[in-house]
Amino acid sequence: MSAIVPGQSVIGFIGIGTMGLPMALNVAKAGYELKVFDLSEKALAEAKAAGATPVASVAELARTSDVIITMLPDAPDVEKITLGQDGIESAARPGTLYVDMSTIDPGTSRRVAVRLAERGIRMIDSPVARGVENARAGTLALMIGGDKADVDEAMPLLRTMADTITYCGPLGNGVAMKLVNNFLSAGIVSTVAEACAIGLKAGLPLDMIVAISGATGTNNAWMHKLMPSKAFLGDFSPGFMTPLARKDQRLALAFAEDMGVPLTLGKAVFELLTQTAGVYPREDFTSILRVVGDGAGVKIRLPEA
Repeated sequence: MSAIVPGQSVIGFIGIGTMGLPMALNVAKAGYELKVFDLSEKALAEAKAAGATPVASVAELARTSDVIITMLPDAPDVEKITLGQDGIESAARPGTLYVDMSTIDPGTSRRVAVRLAERGIRMIDSPVARGVENARAGTLALMIGGDKADVDEAMPLLRTMADTITYCGPLGNGVAMKLVNNFLSAGIVSTVAEACAIGLKAGLPLDMIVAISGATGTNNAWMHKLMPSKAFLGDFSPGFMTPLARKDQRLALAFAEDMGVPLTLGKAVFELLTQTAGVYPREDFTSILRVVGDGAGVKIRLPEA
């Protein structure tokens, strides 16, 4: 197959949750024949209304798809769907391309890929960055690992979901890059929360703290673009839920340990995410601001909020 294009390829999408559903809908809007599987009847109904075909099992989807995409919460979910009973390994045809867009650890990605390759099933890892609004708009960022020829073949399909696509090298490098990026995000948000709490406790208004930071070397997108439009206004609706951020931090810590990289700050951020997930399990991970603020006796809010 020279390219995966509408009218020629059947796409199977497994995991149509908060992020996966709008991603799958963009695939359907681009004209691909789309089959979907999920445990949520509501999500399946919405996908069907947009032109997708719900199927009864992973095995049925795998047997009848040229490309299989998964967007799942964690590594055990990926292993179950790929290597478990009636999973992708047992049902997909040789030559099928499997694109895992979940955020998991490189070790699991590589282990799954080896098993699938024994059945002639190709795999690339392509975790996503940015939030739900980007998933709806088809403007996600992808970090991809795998054989370059397979990635090039999938590019027309991937472009229906993303406008920023970075090839990171061999399989597993995509999820490695995603863990590094999310590790940075969690660390920045945690540091911003604590710095702002110090300033507010000292009587400095948040807008002044933000403005001074913007004029110095501490300028960053979280503090000057992302949080002023949402979290600094008191909006913690989920774009990236706290338990998922905690999961990614856990994976990054384990990955670093496997490679012999000692971490100090990363462990502290994990503890803060654990605390935040316990209080705000269904809200955005920027709820770190509330946990830190409550501990300091301040509200980390802009004046207009």
